This record gives sequence, C-alpha cells and structure tokens, in this order.
Amino acid sequence: MAEEDVVPETFRVLVESADRKFARVRDLPSYGRAQGQHYFQKVFKAYMRLWKYQQEHRPELVKAGLNRWEIGEIAGRIGQLYFGQYMRTSEARFLVEAYIFYEAILKRRYFEGCGVKDLRVRFKELRFYARFLLVSLILNRTEMVKVVVEKLRALIDDCKANFRETNFKEWKLVEQEILRFINIDTTFTIPSSRPFRYCAMLNCHPNSVPYVARFHAKKVLKFRDAILMSYHRNEVKFAELTLDVYRMLQCLEWEPSGSFYQKHPAEPKENGVAVDYSGASGLIDMNLAADMTDPALPPNPRKAILYRPSLTHLIAVMATICEELPPESIMLVYLSASGKPGQINTSHVETSGGSRRTRKSMVTSHSSLEQNCSATESHINGVKGPSDYYNDYLWLGPKGNGGSSNLYPGDIIPFTRRPLFLIINSDSSHAFKVLHGAERGEKAALLLSPLRPTFKGPSSADITQNGSQFTLFLTAPLLAFCQMVGFSLSDSDTEVLNSAENILSTAFSKWEVILCKSPSLDLVWAQVLSDPFLRRLIVRFIFCRAVLSAIWPPEGSDQYLPLCLPQLPNSLSPKSDVVQSCVSQLADHLKVSNYFHFGDS
Repeated sequence: MAEEDVVPETFRVLVESADRKFARVRDLPSYGRAQGQHYFQKVFKAYMRLWKYQQEHRPELVKAGLNRWEIGEIAGRIGQLYFGQYMRTSEARFLVEAYIFYEAILKRRYFEGCGVKDLRVRFKELRFYARFLLVSLILNRTEMVKVVVEKLRALIDDCKANFRETNFKEWKLVEQEILRFINIDTTFTIPSSRPFRYCAMLNCHPNSVPYVARFHAKKVLKFRDAILMSYHRNEVKFAELTLDVYRMLQCLEWEPSGSFYQKHPAEPKENGVAVDYSGASGLIDMNLAADMTDPALPPNPRKAILYRPSLTHLIAVMATICEELPPESIMLVYLSASGKPGQINTSHVETSGGSRRTRKSMVTSHSSLEQNCSATESHINGVKGPSDYYNDYLWLGPKGNGGSSNLYPGDIIPFTRRPLFLIINSDSSHAFKVLHGAERGEKAALLLSPLRPTFKGPSSADITQNGSQFTLFLTAPLLAFCQMVGFSLSDSDTEVLNSAENILSTAFSKWEVILCKSPSLDLVWAQVLSDPFLRRLIVRFIFCRAVLSAIWPPEGSDQYLPLCLPQLPNSLSPKSDVVQSCVSQLADHLKVSNYFHFGDS
C-alpha cells in the first residue's frame, strides 16, 4: 500500500469500527441502571479515537477527498452518544456535552456547501437539526432553538425545491411540531418566567431551611428514579417528548449555575481574532463542559421517559426499575392518559362570569366523566372488593385496541412492595385512590388530578392544545394560576410576575415549616420531605388544591379537586388560614378576586 493511502485507509477502518459499535448501543433501552454501560464506553472510546485521528491527519484526509459533512457526521454521532447517555442517566454534563458538539457543527457549517444534488447528505443535515432542536429545547436554549428552527425551515424549503420527486411531508410535520411546541411552552411565550428546574437560589426558602435541615423522620427515603409517561391523542409534542413530560422532566432536575446558564458562550478567538470555522479546523473544546455544570449540585434522579408505550412495555419498565431500586429509595411514577378510548378532555369554565351565582353552572357537563366520578365511589365504608381495582382505568392504546390497553389500579399494586410516589393525571385519576390501603409492602404516596380542569376561557381547557392544568400546577404554579383565570402575562408584566412569585415563595416557606413541625404528618410524606424535588411537589399540590377549592363551593366539587392520599395535615387544608390567605393575597395582587370565594366573605 502506498504511503499516501495509509492515512485514508486507516481512517476508513476507524469509521467502520466506530459505526459497528454505534449500531450496538443506538437501540438499547434508555431505562435500567446497567443497560449498555459497557458498550457505551467502548463506542465512545472508538469515536474519540476517530475524532482525534481526523484532527491529526486533516490535510492528508482532505487531499484524499474527505468532505466537511463527514467531519460533521462524526461530531454528530458523538453528540448523539452524549444525548443518549443523558437520557439513560439524567446527568446534566452529558446533555451539555451534546450541545457543545451540535453547536460546533452549526457554527462551523460542516453540512453547508455540500451541494444541493446530494440528497443523502441533505437528510443527514435534516436529522442533525432535529436532534439539535431536542437538545436545545431540554436545555432551554431558547434563542438557539429559534435559530435552528429557521435553519430547518429554510433547508426543508430548499430540499422541496431541488428534489421535487422526493416527499418531505414528514419533515414538514417536524417543523410544525416544534413551532406548535414553542408557541405553547411558557419558556418561549414568557421569557421572564422562572425555570421549571429546581434552582437553589429561587426554590430553597431561607426561612424554612433550618427546619428542613433538622427534620428527620423514622425512615428517610432517597429519590433516585422516576418514570414519566404520557399517552393522549394529538397532544403537544416534539419528537417523543410531550409538553407535560417535558415540564415534569425539568421539574425533577437541578438548574445548573455554571457560566453556560449565565450568558451565551463567547465566540472562540485566537490572539484576539475570531476563528473562521469555514476552514479545516476540527477542534472542539472537550473540557468546556466543566465550566458549564455545577459540581456542587447533587445528581439528578434518573428518569425513564416513555412516549405512548404499550401497556406491557410500561409494566416491564416499572418492573425493571423497581427491581433495581437501591435500598431506602423511592420511585416516582407520573402517568398522564385519558380514562376512555380516544377521549379528549375539553371541559372548561365558561366565560360568562365568576360570581358565586353562576359558579355552579360554570363547567360544561361531560357524560363519560360523570360515569368515571360515580364509578370511583363504588366501595362503601372503606370496604373494597376485587372489582374496585378493575373498574376504571387509564387508556394506553390506539382507538379500538380493546382491553389489552387498559391500565387498572390493580396493575399498580405489585409495585407497592417498594416505596412509590404516584402521580396520576387523568379524567379517571380518582379511580386510583383504591390503592390506598391495598399496598403490598410500603404505603404509597398518591397525588391524583381533578377529573375536570377549571378555566375561565374555553380555549385553555383542551389538554391536546395546552397540556395538563394539574401538571402545570405541579411544575409552574403561578403560570397555572394565571392561565386558569385568564390573566395575561407579557414582558411588560415582569414586576407583577416577580411580586406574585414572592407571594408564593413566602407561602411555600411557611408551609414547609408547618410540614416539618406537624405531629400529624403521615410517615409516607415525612420520609420524603427531606428531598427538595418531592417536597416542592407536595407544597405545589397544596397550592393547587387550595386554588381550586376557593373557586368551587363544597357541594358537588369533588370532581374538580385533586386528591392526595394519605391525607396531609389539617393545618394545611384548603380552608386553613395560612393556606387560604396565600390564594387570597395572590388573587388580590392580580386583581382576579371575583373568581374566588374565601370563607364567609
């Protein structure tokens, strides 16, 4: 072999070897603690060797015909590996590394200038933009998302013009998906809103910190694993990430405080001169992520994200994670789905008024929901029969798929042998209250959504258009409150928004102290109170329940209120002064008090 052929031949061998290893990890499941870790390390090592080799021999490779898009494809594979590892571990550093590689591909224009006639390369570029959008979306890089959306739109139009014999309908749907997503996501519509992620500076209330630090239950559980699942027809999503799961995903992660989140990374320069990435540079700073993550933060809980799974797949994932759950740990399971085949929840508060006289007729009736409500009351005096566990259900399947897609409360019982924090978001959620007292080993913590949402305007009620109201209360309570009463927030309302957030922050701090000091706090809640993520969900649930209780009179309001089991202390009931005063103060501040009734007023 001639000397000039050694380098390109070695490069080709390295590419083929890395690609073979990549194929072995690409389709590995993203759940389970031991899944694919050994293979990931091998394939990552192979791509690092390949990346380093093309850097060291770039002139020879370019002379032999190496295209810039081939360099971009290698970098894209590395970014894809990092993102896959983030999905398996929830470690923020992997997500940041994926962003670094994707951003470098974009800035260096690796895929640009490859010639409009190469359809294969155009498809690679389209896939790159879709993957970069997902990473940027999860990282809340809103400006970058907007830039990439425009790049994707321009590329789709260019492909349609130059490859008329090829159908790009699927890619047009991808464009429509991301536009619909960012038009609804509050990160884009209200730039001044607080992050969904747990920010130590914003979510750690100084007044309650000493009480939380000293609090110690007989048993303390660590929050290690979560399952996030959504299955609704036509719900807002991008790729396989629905809006509700996206909100829950971020709600269960720390907001890093590194420089990456303080400002946009500066354009790289050498000797004060900006680098021209259109040339042959292959350098990507592999150590940049060290400055973009906060090593002082605890690890994020691992999350398995399931998009429209089959019932058997969901149960298999729950069984795997339950089996691998470390001792003294708790698993969170978030399930969002309709209670009937193909049902879309569109109940809403009518716009005709907010006075007590009209309040009883504010919600449009929905016959199937009435059936759900009555069915959940099938047991009397606390005595449950076997049929109570298999009456109502969550529907996980396409229309007309039969009973094989029904997730019954009884299907959850085997998993109560380990500590379980269960959140059900459905119009048949109350059916799952029969789990309380039916556990097989550990008492479960249950947060159950209202059977019907409550909104001032009809346009907000459709879960397929705006996501779940209950989930928004758990992830962004102020935004949920404003959406419910039709209060419009914009950039000009920053001061109003900040004052409202302070009202909530003060109230949540008081409620945390009450929880820590309450002698009647059930062990189920006490054993998770030390965890910041679960504690935040609990106080936000208290707020959600109080807000909805203040809208609806006691009679006939059960289906409009969320439930928690076991019961939280009476000192934090919706009618307690310390809780009701928060809702009243917030309503007064936003000038929407006419929608609520407080006590005898």
